Amino acid sequence: MEKEKLTVSQINAYIKKRMSMDHGLKNIYVKGEISNYKSYPRGHDYFTLKDEDSQLKAVIYNHRKRFLEFVPENGMKVIVKGTIEVYEKNGYYQLKANSITEDGLGHYHILFEKLKNKLKDEGLFDEKYKKEIPKYPKHIGVVTASNGAAVKDIITTIKRRYPLCEILIFPSLVQGKQAAPQITAQIKNAQKYDLDTLIIGRGGGSIEDLWPFNEEIVARAIFECKTPIISAVGHEIDFTIADFVADLRAPTPTAAAELAVPQIKELKNNVNQLTRRANKSMNKIIQDKKINLNNITDKQIIKNPESIYDIKQMHLDHLISNLNNFSKAIISENKNKLKILEKSNIFKNPESIYKLQKNSLESLINSLNYSSKNIISTNKNKLKIIKNNTALKNPKKIYHEKQISLNNYINRIDYSSKKIISDNRNQLEIIKNSKILKNPNEIKIRKQNQLLNEIDKLEILNPLLTLKRGYSIAKSDDKVITSVKDVKTGDEVDIKLNDGIINTKVI
Repeated sequence: MEKEKLTVSQINAYIKKRMSMDHGLKNIYVKGEISNYKSYPRGHDYFTLKDEDSQLKAVIYNHRKRFLEFVPENGMKVIVKGTIEVYEKNGYYQLKANSITEDGLGHYHILFEKLKNKLKDEGLFDEKYKKEIPKYPKHIGVVTASNGAAVKDIITTIKRRYPLCEILIFPSLVQGKQAAPQITAQIKNAQKYDLDTLIIGRGGGSIEDLWPFNEEIVARAIFECKTPIISAVGHEIDFTIADFVADLRAPTPTAAAELAVPQIKELKNNVNQLTRRANKSMNKIIQDKKINLNNITDKQIIKNPESIYDIKQMHLDHLISNLNNFSKAIISENKNKLKILEKSNIFKNPESIYKLQKNSLESLINSLNYSSKNIISTNKNKLKIIKNNTALKNPKKIYHEKQISLNNYINRIDYSSKKIISDNRNQLEIIKNSKILKNPNEIKIRKQNQLLNEIDKLEILNPLLTLKRGYSIAKSDDKVITSVKDVKTGDEVDIKLNDGIINTKVI
């Protein structure tokens, strides 16, 4: 081989042959952490196995992948059983996996979940802290690598969509141990400028490549930033701590630029549409105002404004005339009243009015004195009659007589009630056996007559008629006295007679 001049294909083919003959590279078990795991349309998955010091490319083909009992993810620690093979076309070797089993979560994945839970508990992911992204920004800042594809995509997209916006680049490392401090410093530096929006991010890569955006100092710098931040780290499937803290997460740097600015073509279309609508509205308003103006100019008042003055002048003359007439009438009326008063006796002889009023007052006083004496005398006579009344001297006799009167009254009511019931029963039998039922009007007349008879009977039983026959009703405190036990010495008793009430006192 040293003497021959070999081609690249011959070298790769030789290495492949030698490695395929090495049984130590067949059915081996390799332990490592998954990184850069990607699925392709044909169903094959490519990934990288790594440890702290080295990396190994690997592939699992579709016919082997369907036997997996879990879905491989970046950061997982796994054990891969397979064979080392050489891919001649590109001249590299890889591990062809026959099976993959879990060996726990990777170091980066553990750190990621720990920090994520910590910041979430502190509230750094809460929606209430998210700031709104301005719709029409004038200045946009970008924190990313100055020579990467991400910054080019962002600039190109913004210039294409919204060239009115100014872009300020804040260059920083986006990979490696020094990246996180630089990203943090540039976020703080960006706040010194009058920015509407700040985009931070980078293109795709492995979990360790994207790790600066999972650092706590970067997350806190994003949270404390006063400018709204759009996070655009990696590809659509990649998530970092920066994505959760930022005010808005974009799946890619290009998408971040699209979210940061509007489409100027759409704005122009909207402006043109609004302009057309405004012109149409203004033309309509102008047309309406022209019609109103024509209507006004056609009025007689506009054509002959002096007519307004003439009408107002006539109205004023009419008011002045009325005012003069009213004033003269009031003056004349008051003059007549004054003349009448001057001729009146009030002015000629005011003493006569005083004497007349004095005589009237004295006459009224005399009438009141006479009426008072007459009322007192009448009541004194009534009092003497009451004192001399024999009924007050023997109240037991009065009770006995009232008791007899009451019993007689009850007996009469009982007899009358029985008589009325008997008469009604007889009348009912007569009506049942009578041919009057065939003539309802005759029944009506008979019942009316019967009702009048019953009323007459009830009038006979009226207690007030009993009073007319010489009986009386005694009450104390508005209660009828039916026993001598109902009163005691000193009680006032009202005795109701036919023509009035006698007020007495028990002695």
